[in-house]
Amino acid sequence: MILTVQGKAAYAYTGGKPFDANLPTAVFIHGAEHDHSVWALQTRYFAHHGFGVLAVDLPGHCRSTGPALTTVAAMADWLAALLDAAGVQRAFVAGHSMGSLVALDFAGRYAQRATHLALLATALPMAVSDALLEAALHRESEAIGMVNQWSHSTLAAKPSCPGPGFWLHGMNQRLMERVSVNGEPHLFHTDFTACNTYADGLARAAQIRCATRLIVGRRDAMTPPRAAKALADALIKAGADVDTVTLDAGHALMTEQPDATLDALFSFASRPPRDAG
Repeated sequence: MILTVQGKAAYAYTGGKPFDANLPTAVFIHGAEHDHSVWALQTRYFAHHGFGVLAVDLPGHCRSTGPALTTVAAMADWLAALLDAAGVQRAFVAGHSMGSLVALDFAGRYAQRATHLALLATALPMAVSDALLEAALHRESEAIGMVNQWSHSTLAAKPSCPGPGFWLHGMNQRLMERVSVNGEPHLFHTDFTACNTYADGLARAAQIRCATRLIVGRRDAMTPPRAAKALADALIKAGADVDTVTLDAGHALMTEQPDATLDALFSFASRPPRDAG
């Protein structure tokens, strides 16, 4: 589905069914140098089980017109504008990696618009090494290879997603290369810089009013579980209803543990919102 957001075309995958704003809405936000397709299994299930789905391409990523936004806050404002364009007031919001920061910032600054918040492979701060930033700026193909290797804890997919011969590393490598080719110059560096400079996470956590679930990978080398502790502590201190689900996976949760990720998301999103009654 193409929407007009802030005067430009914005794409949202709807899970194989026409979007219906009268249903509960589930929003999915991808990470750096990726697009909506990382949520393929999870979004289709949501769309066929009672939700209206909006899995976005962030500006400058594949089907959404650029330029890419340079800060997490700008991406969160763009998300609010996208919901306005779709006729949605409130939504379950899930974000992976960089997308988790966008989801967090959105749910903090637009607290009345988030019914539930799911943060996958998240960290505060989400620091990016100088070496990786330099590679992303000057040798993007090398940076893609580095991140692709670090994102996976296994060489092959679990049998359920989607079947024999499915190669996680090859699929993710080609996706990042496709986003790079179709996007603007230095897109990976733009995304990584947005993560690296985001400093408002703890303040946003203090503003969260909806139930929050952290979904982390036990073998995640990019955002290890310990990197989410400060965020979890801040949410608890603010009185949020928060829990953590740990999966036997690396950073690429949605493909390494597709069914477990889906279960963690759908069981959580299906709960009544805290203010439902």
